[in-house]
Amino acid sequence: MELLSDHLLSISGIFSLIFFGFTILFSLFSLLIFLIRLKPWCNCEICKSYVTASWTKDFDNLCDWYTHLLKKSPTGTIHIHVLGNIITSNPENVEYILKTNFENYPKGKPFFTLLGDLLGRGIFNVDGDSWRFQRKMASLELGSVSIRTHAFELVMSEIKNRLIPLFSSVSSNPNNQEKGVSVLDLQDVFRRFSFDNICKFSFGLDPGCLKLSLPISEFALAFDTASRLSAERALAPSPLIWKVKRYLNIGSEKKLKTAIKMVNSLAEEMITHRKNQDFRNNKDLLSRFMGSINNDDKYLRDIVISFLLAGRDTIASGLTSFFWLISQNPEVESAIRNESDRVLGSSHTELTSYEQLKELHYLNAAIYESMRLFPPVQFDSKFSEEDDKLPDGTFVSKGSRVTYHQYAMGRMETTWGQDCLEFKPERWLKNGVYVPESPYKYPVFQAGFRVCLGKDLALVEMKSVALSVIRAFNIRVMDPNQAPRFSPGLTATVRGGLPVVIQEREKETST
Repeated sequence: MELLSDHLLSISGIFSLIFFGFTILFSLFSLLIFLIRLKPWCNCEICKSYVTASWTKDFDNLCDWYTHLLKKSPTGTIHIHVLGNIITSNPENVEYILKTNFENYPKGKPFFTLLGDLLGRGIFNVDGDSWRFQRKMASLELGSVSIRTHAFELVMSEIKNRLIPLFSSVSSNPNNQEKGVSVLDLQDVFRRFSFDNICKFSFGLDPGCLKLSLPISEFALAFDTASRLSAERALAPSPLIWKVKRYLNIGSEKKLKTAIKMVNSLAEEMITHRKNQDFRNNKDLLSRFMGSINNDDKYLRDIVISFLLAGRDTIASGLTSFFWLISQNPEVESAIRNESDRVLGSSHTELTSYEQLKELHYLNAAIYESMRLFPPVQFDSKFSEEDDKLPDGTFVSKGSRVTYHQYAMGRMETTWGQDCLEFKPERWLKNGVYVPESPYKYPVFQAGFRVCLGKDLALVEMKSVALSVIRAFNIRVMDPNQAPRFSPGLTATVRGGLPVVIQEREKETST
């Protein structure tokens, strides 16, 4: 027994030494990465000349720093060698990546690994046959008249029964009247609004996040945490860092695992619930996909979670930026009201049909212009399968990450003119009629073979909310001089939210 005890102690000591050695190596590796990051990220002369200025010092957002570098590049492309990342704002390159040589630029294994725990095999995280199958299915479902009508009805119900009453209650709250203001975090409201909608659309589930009491939803919190922490993996100096944390189940990876477990639990519960019903009579996305996918609950979960991510965060982000811009540009707000009075009549308080939105060309232009300056997804990356050369002459080695930067693309003078930083819906109009731009010049909804299938549904939701709120209320940002600062994430999220003052127009008129 004594020999056995000594043997076990020696084994324990060996494992302790191994673990201690691993810890030292990991620390040294992290230090090395940190030192590397202090050197210029990019070997091109543009970036070398600017490396003395820190983006955290000179710019509010990292995306503004990239915009600065891309503007200085003669080709609109930069190469950050240490990260193996080519970043472009050149529309010709974008068309080449998303259409001309599409097969050479898939999402790639690195992207799948990064978001795999959250999105699994969902449409936004896969390539090849799995992507083609889901895209075909989604195209059939999202393109149908019945699903569009159903989505519009859900949106209008949420606006009428929750969004407008919430704004009215805040505006008429006696406590707020005494202080002379009615303040609400608009970003939080829109995240609640879009989460209610996408849950009803995807699962047939109403989480009730936008009820007057503004309840806390554990599912929404878990989903937020999972999305944020998954995105933060990309900020690590090396994938090895978050992978080790995941293996050891520590820090942010432990929190991510807990959050995803809660998301999975609800998804599995909803799938089981639908299976116990006659899902063929239900209109939600889950029920529709269940008719084509049998005995693979994990696959169903991955598909629906992907749509949940796309339909919630992008809508909330787009609406938040839109109202910040409207608050800065009251003449645009007036033009939207004038158009709506002309098309719908001044006595109307809400939309009555999906078709009416098509007649509101100025509103449509204002929404597009808002997303030109503040796209909900600020950049998107692919990974090159083989060596290649972009149209602007940039060499792309096999395995390189190639990023087209939507945020920067909307701010290029070479593309949009010298007034590119101005919010001008008129740039989208000819003789009062909305005219679209090339999707490769404006890839807010991606373009080519991966163009967003939910584009029309997203625009209907955004325009319905914008119109309903602008007709009924005056929305003013508390600090209009502070430009939005974005937190790291899969979509553009304003750090600290967007506090606004809400005034009900009818009451303002009567006084």
